[in-house]
Amino acid sequence: MAAPFEIDFDGALIRGEADGFGIPVVFLHAGVADRRMWSEQMRELANEGFHVISYDRRGFGQTETSDVPFNHLVDLEAVLDRLSIHAAVLVGCSMGGGLAIDFALEHPERTIGLVLVGTAVSGAHGYEVPEEVEELEDPINYARERGNLDTVNRVQAHLWLDGPTSEAGRVQGPARELFLEMNAIALNHPKLTQEEFPDDAFDNVGAITAPTLLIVGDRDCADIIALHEELSEEVENGFAVILEDTAHLPSLERPDLFNPLLLEFLEAVTGQGDDDGEDGED
Repeated sequence: MAAPFEIDFDGALIRGEADGFGIPVVFLHAGVADRRMWSEQMRELANEGFHVISYDRRGFGQTETSDVPFNHLVDLEAVLDRLSIHAAVLVGCSMGGGLAIDFALEHPERTIGLVLVGTAVSGAHGYEVPEEVEELEDPINYARERGNLDTVNRVQAHLWLDGPTSEAGRVQGPARELFLEMNAIALNHPKLTQEEFPDDAFDNVGAITAPTLLIVGDRDCADIIALHEELSEEVENGFAVILEDTAHLPSLERPDLFNPLLLEFLEAVTGQGDDDGEDGED
């Protein structure tokens, strides 16, 4: 079972959990979720002999923070340092993928590999917001202006969990319940007004040399799929996969499809599986 940890750093109490032994794999959540979106992957990879780590960034989940200057990249560096992790495979979804890219550019020597899921990239340009997304953003903005965050949450579940071209409520059961619970925390968190950002990464992704698995769902937003396709051309050691009938959070929606892809990539990159996990070191 994963063991919780707390890291007191620069005005924040960063909360996360870790499990297993072997080569470290760090999970970075999307901006509509928290570390719990990776629960299925954390369990499976720990059983396969990897050292798995996930944490809630400032503004999400159980992490507590004052409204002080901060940088998500610096926070990630602090988490790795406090846990005595020199290098890791980074698995990031959406904004978490953007953070993984920033880290790989800043610390190539600490990046064993990347798994980028429906990823954002800071400084990305030239991608038009699709009409179906704009149609959902209008009610989101209307509800937000009136303080109706429950409505914002439900419409965002349609946009990100179901997919903008899908019927609202396509994904049901525990995945939807967890999405609404995680996103409600983020929506209700007091605004953090002093975030500091690293340099834009979009024009530098070609410098990433770490093996990279790019995953996107075919029900995701068209601009995110287009960015996925461009990254597959720009990233030197990139391998691109489109998952059928999934949207922006395939690890949450369809772990049965996502986990085998992730495990196959990790074993290819690290040479580690369940046979040798107990002997591995960070």
